[in-house]
Amino acid sequence: MTALQARRLNWDFDGDVPFLWLPSNPPFSAMMNAISVIAVAFEPYIVTEVREAMKTIKDPGVREEADAFLRQEAQHTRAHREHVNALVRRHPGLKATVSAAAAMYDRLLKEEPLAFHLAYVADLEATFTPTFKLWLDHEEALFRPGDDRVASVLLWHFVEEVEHRSSALIIYDAVVQDAWYRVRALPHVRRHVMAVLEVIAKGFNEHVPFEERQFDARNFMPRHRLRQQVMSLATLGRRPAPPPVVGNLPRASMLACTWGLLKSQVPGHDPARQPLPVFADQWMRQYDNGADVTHYYTAAGRPA
Repeated sequence: MTALQARRLNWDFDGDVPFLWLPSNPPFSAMMNAISVIAVAFEPYIVTEVREAMKTIKDPGVREEADAFLRQEAQHTRAHREHVNALVRRHPGLKATVSAAAAMYDRLLKEEPLAFHLAYVADLEATFTPTFKLWLDHEEALFRPGDDRVASVLLWHFVEEVEHRSSALIIYDAVVQDAWYRVRALPHVRRHVMAVLEVIAKGFNEHVPFEERQFDARNFMPRHRLRQQVMSLATLGRRPAPPPVVGNLPRASMLACTWGLLKSQVPGHDPARQPLPVFADQWMRQYDNGADVTHYYTAAGRPA
């Protein structure tokens, strides 16, 4: 029996929500906004392909895992849609960006077979545990200083991604039964993810005035960042390199994340054995104790 729990929370995005919700770190602020847009576009894609996969899954335990996984993902979509809608109210042009990202996943569903879609989700979800461990291990620096509404929806989402870290691979293994297929699919998966991010970054630059983002959104794209860094070196620093997206986190933490990302894509990878962020258990205790996790840092009973 799966231990996953779908938590339906009432998020507070009715008022004005700034694009730059973390003024101390504009790059991270922009990247987290991009995650909200991707969630609105990507998670319905997950729901569609997993429902299709469930038609062929005979094992009742796997079916139960898939159903719980879908229920969590549906809540993620709902919450991030509220955040994105708030951003669109402030910057109406972003509506076209959200639609363009969603259309890229609609086209992918039509162009590729079910095995590829399951590999796409398994590949991407495998990267989440090492990535979110890095961010949650440093939540005091990356989330606490920002708008508590936005920070709280991100904390909740990342904790639940860690909670269901094995689900996508369980579903993939049950249906595709080829550990190497998702490795072969990885280059296509990465190209598609980068293309979606490119559309979102360009949309941010086009529809959000620079004074409200204080950052060229393309600089959370690895290829663009590398180009800017090379230009900085070539001009001996006269053209400044873009600031690090996550700020100056400890080198050991960054290296551990990179190693975790590499391991996550090899056959035989077991997400259940990954090192987990201590914060995830802390968040779960707060939720179980009835704290208002939709305002995590300002709620009564929050960690000191």
